[in-house]
Amino acid sequence: MIEAVWIVFAFVLGFGVRGIGLPPLVGYLAAGFALAAVGDRFGIGPRDSAVLGHIAHLGVLLLLFTVGLKLKARNLVRPEVIGGSLLHFVVASLIFLPAILAILDISTRDALLLAVALSFSSTVLAAKVLEGKRELRAFHGRVAIGVLVMQDLIALVVMSIASGTAPSAWALLILALPLLRPVFYVLLDTSGHEELLVLLGLLLALVVGGAGFESLGLSSELGALAFGALLAGHRRAVELSNALWSIKEVFLVGFFLQIGIGGLPDNDALLFALVMALVLPLKGVLFFFLFLFFKLRARSAFLSSVSLTNYSEFGLIVASVVLPDWLIPLAITVALSFVVSAPLNRLAHPLYERLARYLVPLERNIRHPDEQPVSLGQAEILVLGMGRTGRAAYDHLDGKGYFVAGLDSDPAMVKMSQDEGRRVLFADAEDQLFWQTLSMPRVGAVVLAMNDAEAKTIATRKLRERGFEGLIVSHAMFDDIARRIQEAGADYTYLTMSEAGVGLAERVARHCPRLPD
Repeated sequence: MIEAVWIVFAFVLGFGVRGIGLPPLVGYLAAGFALAAVGDRFGIGPRDSAVLGHIAHLGVLLLLFTVGLKLKARNLVRPEVIGGSLLHFVVASLIFLPAILAILDISTRDALLLAVALSFSSTVLAAKVLEGKRELRAFHGRVAIGVLVMQDLIALVVMSIASGTAPSAWALLILALPLLRPVFYVLLDTSGHEELLVLLGLLLALVVGGAGFESLGLSSELGALAFGALLAGHRRAVELSNALWSIKEVFLVGFFLQIGIGGLPDNDALLFALVMALVLPLKGVLFFFLFLFFKLRARSAFLSSVSLTNYSEFGLIVASVVLPDWLIPLAITVALSFVVSAPLNRLAHPLYERLARYLVPLERNIRHPDEQPVSLGQAEILVLGMGRTGRAAYDHLDGKGYFVAGLDSDPAMVKMSQDEGRRVLFADAEDQLFWQTLSMPRVGAVVLAMNDAEAKTIATRKLRERGFEGLIVSHAMFDDIARRIQEAGADYTYLTMSEAGVGLAERVARHCPRLPD
């Protein structure tokens, strides 16, 4: 069972790097290279690598489908997304071109194609990191994903031009997909909540989206993303995404393994990867200043840029079509960029806090699209995070006569709550500048209802640092997270599942009569 070898290597190295504070995906990359080095001893051959490559491809399609389920078309039609991605593509390619020509003896055409492949950022890594931090819907997360979608579209155009191929004339049929949305909505409504829902997700992501787009001469990745976006407005889109979560995560392990298992590099490939790793920070710096140019605040520009500071697996797809001889050097380069980018993304928020006093003065002196409120007016209680827990807390307190205000970093969640009559504003509780400028003169209590544990810890610390002496109450899923939030300054932290159990028991005790002894 060759899959047993893959699982053992992935788990051992993933568990090992997690123990030293790095994301497990770094261990999966290391496992891939380890399998490339010792694969012969375990009987791993080209056929096995092809099977792993197929699993990896399915993982990428499922990831893009679930990203599409959380994507709104209006997030793409924004100046910072369209302008930022196009300008970065041109400028980054021109920056990488001379560096490649300086270290490699290749034609200008091949050097330009390599530069183009390196100008893209990783959709898989960025989406996985943002999803893990619950930031896909935050302003900076939506900007990053929008840029990545634009880059994938640019990559498709580059591949078509460089390979001399063009999509089938039938590809125009995809323009009619929105007309079929009611059909897919009915399927989603009638698929239940169990395995049939999962099968529907696999059908749309892998068969209709993936294989269907490929048959038209288009990218299967684009198809999976498009079908996810087609269903993004449905009320069960989040449920479908959650149903596919475990399958997607397991298949994505195959993606990271496959990058390394492709083969061990020679000295030239290692030199190329190291030089490109040294140039990598220029990608992030360029994104940062482009986002500032398009009126973003320093914090949003910084966090979006960190998400995009890596090289793309889509670059490997481009290389496989037009530069097959450079596939292994590019794979090493992409893997090395992941090793740098993954821990950098994990530290993005604390890093911004340290750099904020240098970055904020670089903002343009104009109104920004991600500008946050400066006053909560007469609000007595503040609810941070307007998901199901936050909305329930808001409605309960509002019903008791308190003047409640809500904040959320997801504009869609803000709009939904506003449409339902709540006083909710857009704001990011992890933003240092937000806490420095916010006026909350009458607030006596804060409810922390965000999903991300780090966000709750930062918000608690910021509240106490600014001198807030009122009540801070939070919920948490696990004991260690609850302790961390309380150590940051929260007065009470309730364990969500335990409280749910207590609530159920209390309801039973209230309505179930005691039997006589």
